[in-house]
Amino acid sequence: MADSGSIPPVTVRIGGEDHTIRANVEPEYTKRCAKWVDERISEIKSQLGLIESHKAAILAALSITDEMFQARAQVEETQNSAAKRAETLSQMLAEATADSAEG
Repeated sequence: MADSGSIPPVTVRIGGEDHTIRANVEPEYTKRCAKWVDERISEIKSQLGLIESHKAAILAALSITDEMFQARAQVEETQNSAAKRAETLSQMLAEATADSAEG
C-alpha cells in the first residue's frame, strides 16, 4: 500500500451526499467501495420506500457485513477442504512410495 500522504483524497457520493475520503488505497478502489455502499443503500430504500438515510445506511452496513461473514465462512470451508485433500494425497503418495520401495 502506498503512503496515505502521497494519495490524494477522493470525493464520492453515498446516499445522495458527497464525502471526501482520505485512505491509503488508490482512489479507484475507494470509488468502487463507495459505489457498492451507495448501491446497497439505494436497494434498501427502493425496497422499503420512505426510510431515513441513516437507517438505510445501518441496514446496508448489516447487509454488507452479512455478505462478508458468508464469504469468510466459504473461504474457511474451501481452505479446510483443500487441507483435507492435501493430507489425503500426501498419505496416498507416502503409501505408493512405500509400496514401490518394497517391490
